[in-house]
Amino acid sequence: MPWSLKRYYNTGAIHFITWSCYQRKPLLDNPGRRDLVLAVLELMRLRYRFAVVGYVVMPEHVHLLISEPGIGDPSKIIQAVKLRVSRRLAIGGGFCVRFWQTRFYDFNVWSQQKEVEKLKYMHRNPLVRGLVASPEDWQWSSYLSYAYKEPGLVRINDWTWWENKIRSAG
Repeated sequence: MPWSLKRYYNTGAIHFITWSCYQRKPLLDNPGRRDLVLAVLELMRLRYRFAVVGYVVMPEHVHLLISEPGIGDPSKIIQAVKLRVSRRLAIGGGFCVRFWQTRFYDFNVWSQQKEVEKLKYMHRNPLVRGLVASPEDWQWSSYLSYAYKEPGLVRINDWTWWENKIRSAG
């Protein structure tokens, strides 16, 4: 972890997380690999009990906007996603060398204004990079969930676990 980067967990904040492919190579330029990242993210969402507020999977990196998990912390989630994706690719013969950079960036989002800013940034990323003509053309982001209420591979804004926890505590 960079010396100046501090991680703040158990604060109730939303986390804006970014991690990259090894040496920022476009190792996720294959639609099947991007689908795999999202399938694994959904599996981990259920396992670690966190809400996904937004996401985008780009050819060489991933952005997430997530809640604090009910089990573990965001570091455990990212570790689990990276490990599962790497193993699935290795088993399938899809990749046999390093796939991910070892670290990730985590920014605590403290306001709704900052949350909206991060969502817009993520959803515009494929457009700005010239990968698509419009955000709705990139199926590996949460944009379609927000714009058209279309379900994707990852369930967006499912706070059920947190709501049940609050109900049982009260």
